[in-house]
Amino acid sequence: MASLPDAAPLRRALPPRKPMAVARRVSLFEREIRIGLSSAALEILFELASVLSEGELDGDTYQGSTMITIDVARAAALVSDPCDGTTVRRVAELVGADPRVRERARHLAAAEADRLTSAPLGPAQIDLRVRTSGHHLHIDIDVEATRERRA
Repeated sequence: MASLPDAAPLRRALPPRKPMAVARRVSLFEREIRIGLSSAALEILFELASVLSEGELDGDTYQGSTMITIDVARAAALVSDPCDGTTVRRVAELVGADPRVRERARHLAAAEADRLTSAPLGPAQIDLRVRTSGHHLHIDIDVEATRERRA
């Protein structure tokens, strides 16, 4: 029967362990890291956007949609982050929750509705959805508005 080697020489070869640090004081504040889109990023993304709109008036009601497509890979020379699929998906998550994007999309979709109808429309109600496809970010906006009546 074979015997096991003596473990004593192995223990002597390891450096001594440092004792664990003791916490004597704690912070009053809890800190967290928050990630959001920078204002400069929003400007870059909307500058790179292509817009496609369709819709029509049915009586006094306008119904239409506007699709904003952004090829994020085109921003590679302007941003320090990699413009890969992972980044595009993360941007999509942030875009969907950003009130600045929602407001900008509302104005853009309302302007497109005005352009398509050649009629002044009242405040537009929108439904905004964000999705990705490879390096592309798609912001889909469904628009509903009523023609303004002037006295």
